[in-house]
Formats: sequence, structure tokens, C-alpha cells
Amino acid sequence: MKRYYFVFCKDELLLEKRADGTYTIPLGEEPPTEVKPWTTVLSIEPLGDVEVKAYAVDAPPVDSLLNSASFEMCPLRQSYYKLPSDLYLKAGKCAELIYWDKNTKFCGVCGGPMQFHTDISKRCKHCGKEVWPQLATAIIVRITRGNDEVLMAKGRNFRSDFYGLIAGFVETGETLEETVVREVREETGLTVKNIRYFGSQPWPFPSGLMVGFTAEYAHGQIHVQREELQNAAWFHRDHLPKLPEKLSIARKLIDDWINGSDAGGE
Repeated sequence: MKRYYFVFCKDELLLEKRADGTYTIPLGEEPPTEVKPWTTVLSIEPLGDVEVKAYAVDAPPVDSLLNSASFEMCPLRQSYYKLPSDLYLKAGKCAELIYWDKNTKFCGVCGGPMQFHTDISKRCKHCGKEVWPQLATAIIVRITRGNDEVLMAKGRNFRSDFYGLIAGFVETGETLEETVVREVREETGLTVKNIRYFGSQPWPFPSGLMVGFTAEYAHGQIHVQREELQNAAWFHRDHLPKLPEKLSIARKLIDDWINGSDAGGE
């Protein structure tokens, strides 16, 4: 039986290049690389009627594989632009589960070894503690002022010169809407109104869920929280800065506004 094999080396994913120049995930009866006796091969929910396996290797596949011109390693983020959507999303899930497996080898209660109980849960051999994959939930919000201005910010940890939207992690005891209000106030000093849900996106870098909202400016002057942001400002739709990559929900929120929608939606 043929299976998809999602093979990772650090943050890179093994892709197979078809004769027509498109990309896919290796599909075969056996793994495309050597699997060590100690390698954990995860069973992931099928993609359609095709089984899915995932595992990590310590070093890139041997040169003979990569030199065949049929295979290449690609950062997970960049695979968004090469893979069909369903394979990219499945790759993200595989990456999250590999990360979870790596970080749950021992019990957080007694220190005992953890073993798989189901495909997505583990149980401690000593005390019976059970764990499941956990997500770091964050909000991201598009704030508009009137019909033609949007608030955009440049984070201190951004790797290039693009501007994004206000975002932050949900804290214990908060609703998502309360997080929107708090993050906007903390990072910019502004107050917002008419908060509405837009959509959500898994963000496997390494294990996140981004929940998108739209909101309208209520009042206040921008006071940038320097610990988080380099800058924040209002931008007119005709003079926007460099935008985030298309793979992000930030870009989807911005494009939705540029295209004239005021209702949001997935």
C-alpha cells in the first residue's frame, strides 16, 4: 500500500518534483529515506484514502537522493508556494505532531517515560498521566479607521521590512475578544470597537492557532510598546507598506480589506 511520507529535517520538508515541474510529497510503499531503529514514525490521519506517515531525520537525506533531481529539501513556510493546499496543511500538522513527540518524551509529573496511547495521545508508564498535543492560541486583528485607513505594525522580531497586524497570545481566563482589546491597548494605546470574527488558521511554527478578527478604531493616540514593536502607524489603502506573505492570515485580512469587503469571512 502506498503512503505519503512527510520527512522533516529541522524546519525543512522533503519534496518530490514531478516531471511537469509541480511538487508533491513522496508517495510509496516504503519510506523514501533510511529509517533508523530508534526513529519514531508517526501515523497521521489519512489524506482522503491515502495513509499518512511522518518522521524526522537528523541530517538531510544522502546526496544520491537529493542529486536525483526528483527530490529537494524546502523550508516548511516556502512549501506553501510549491505544494497543493491539502498537502501543505497536512505538512503543517505533521510538523506539529513531530514537535510534540520530541518534547513529550518524559512525564511532567513524575519524570517517567511516556509512550503512545493513541496516535495523538501519550501515557506515562509510571503514573498514568496522559497528554495530548497543545496549541498556543493567538489573536490577530485588522483595525480600520474610516474606509481608507488601516493600522499596521512592524514587530521587533520581523525578519524583513514588511508590516503586519496587531497580534498576541491569549492569556489564561480571557475570551478571544478580551485578548483583542488588551493586545491593541498594550501595543498601541488605542481602543477599538465592533470586534468581529474573521477566520482562523493553523500556524505550525511550531504549534499555534491564529484567530483573526476585524475591529474599528474608537479613540486614542498611537503609543508604541517598544518591547514588542518597532513602529505602528495608519496607512492609506493607496500607500501601503510591504505586506506579509500570502501564506499568513494577516495577508488574508489585509487583502480582504483591499478588495473592499467589510464583512470578513473565511
